[in-house]
Amino acid sequence: MSIEKALKDRSGSVCELCGNTEGLTVYALPPVLENNSDKCVMLCSTCNGQVENPDTMDANHWRCLNDSMWSTVPAVQVLAYRVLSQLKNEGWPQDLLDMLYLDEESLAWAKSGLVEGDAKHVDSNGVPLLAGDTVMLIKDLNVKGAGFTAKRGTAVRNISLVKDNVEHIEGKVNGQGIVILTQYVKKSN
Repeated sequence: MSIEKALKDRSGSVCELCGNTEGLTVYALPPVLENNSDKCVMLCSTCNGQVENPDTMDANHWRCLNDSMWSTVPAVQVLAYRVLSQLKNEGWPQDLLDMLYLDEESLAWAKSGLVEGDAKHVDSNGVPLLAGDTVMLIKDLNVKGAGFTAKRGTAVRNISLVKDNVEHIEGKVNGQGIVILTQYVKKSN
């Protein structure tokens, strides 16, 4: 049986977080070590989009976690914990986190996918970086595997943030997608 079929059977063909039936897709919880239905959740396009890009999270949408966090499925509990942790500064998510119980194994799994503390992507001057920003290289960088050097002063437009490592961003230089250490960039105005 395919993972998608197993998840549709388990969820009743609804999003396991909000109950929506539109645009359902399989979401594998990082870190993905093995790809099976126990490590995946069925999400609607709205939930999936916000989980994939936390900068777009609408806190009010996630009030649905008040119900779904009580799921008997560990993967759903883990994802609920992660989303609530990202939104805890809103106030009400912290109350739900305080009520949510995870066994030791599930809690370790949930925490393994979170960036510790309030860590954010910041440039060499400590200025916060957001997805879509433009940054300037402050050092010549040898691009491994591409055979060129990205020169100091090069603008990298429309960056994306590496979700599980605050020291890395992604962008294109000379048409080549590369990973760049945040310590070698400064945000452009």
